[in-house]
Amino acid sequence: MTTTTALTGVGAEPRARRPMLRQLAVDSGYVLLGFPIAVASFVVLITGLALGVGLGITVIGLPILAGALYAARAFADMERLRMPLVLRQDRVRPYYRTAEEGASVWRRVITPIIDTQSWLDLAHGIIKFPIALFSFIVTFTWWAGAIGGCLYWSYAWAIPNGPDDQDLAELLGLGDSIGARIAMYSAFGLFFLITLPVVVRGCALLEVSFGKALLTGVAEMRNRITVLEEQKAAAVSAEANALRRLERDIHDGPQQRLVRLAMDLGRAQQQMETDPEAARRTLDEALTQTRDTLAELRALSRGIAPPILVDRGLPSALAALAARGVIPVDLTIDPKLGRLEPSVETTAYFVVAEALTNVAKHSRATECWVVVSRVGDHLKIDIIDDGDGGAHVSKGHGLAGIGDRLRANGGTLDVVSPAGGPTEVRAELPC
Repeated sequence: MTTTTALTGVGAEPRARRPMLRQLAVDSGYVLLGFPIAVASFVVLITGLALGVGLGITVIGLPILAGALYAARAFADMERLRMPLVLRQDRVRPYYRTAEEGASVWRRVITPIIDTQSWLDLAHGIIKFPIALFSFIVTFTWWAGAIGGCLYWSYAWAIPNGPDDQDLAELLGLGDSIGARIAMYSAFGLFFLITLPVVVRGCALLEVSFGKALLTGVAEMRNRITVLEEQKAAAVSAEANALRRLERDIHDGPQQRLVRLAMDLGRAQQQMETDPEAARRTLDEALTQTRDTLAELRALSRGIAPPILVDRGLPSALAALAARGVIPVDLTIDPKLGRLEPSVETTAYFVVAEALTNVAKHSRATECWVVVSRVGDHLKIDIIDDGDGGAHVSKGHGLAGIGDRLRANGGTLDVVSPAGGPTEVRAELPC
């Protein structure tokens, strides 16, 4: 049985950097191939837009305009497939308005016309042409300069040079010998070759930034809003559950003991004059109640934010938590973990504490393993037990609270718990 509660950051995660030559090949292919695509999209879309708007007063104009918008969507999807190669990010496709099931033909024709993203696709397909033209010319010029200049020595002999001709080298005062020409053009070629990766990368980013703004910007903003709303809801839910649990624990524990303490003190006050010995015994019981109440309050405070977590950090707090466990806990912590953000440490402590509580109450396990490590900019927590399994977020047992707390901090929760065990709780937090 596998349960996944995941909430990744919006937007796509950047991938690892590529080697320079591979990145140069990717950027060059993106720019050089993008120009014919831009020419095709400009011709198709400007023609469809002109016909659709020009024939708008007639019935036939709307289908033509809708067809142009669908064509713009196809060109936009083609561009979205190419953009991740340059951006080193996952593909993002926006939401398009769709006609409801069973809608009429004219309703289906009107749907793309009233869709904002469709018009952004159309604007991109038309406006991209001058940007792609500029990028293509610059990229082609730099490639030609680099190749032609660096290989000038191999074909310099074939270039005619009459007695009345003046070469650039001669105009610059370098002489008219073939050696001067080779030296000058080789220097130019070396300059183009050295600057080629930077220039081509800049042209590719110019194109892809324009495409990202129109083709995926709205989608990323919408996804970001959705994620923030989910994080806010998860945070509210987690805090509400924590407050309810704290209220229940106080009501069932310290509050009842304090009520009994007040009754014992009142009885001792009445017994003080008539039966001092009984009053002494009552006071002894009241003292025991006071100590038990303090112990329960300390336990509750440890569940909220133990002082050791604030003073000595997550490793020490988890070590103390594992030492108090009912079931033997094998704790492994990355020695390079160090101090983290307070919110991250508190969330991680809550995850381990709640998971160990679930193991003790429900799993019938005889041993538990906790592994805490830092991988890049994420904190990974694995809690494994050899119990009966069958744990699931929807069944409660504290796992729902763990999921809410992690979602509120942009983390993920995976629960793998087949019937018969073992159970694995995997949590991941950005840090």
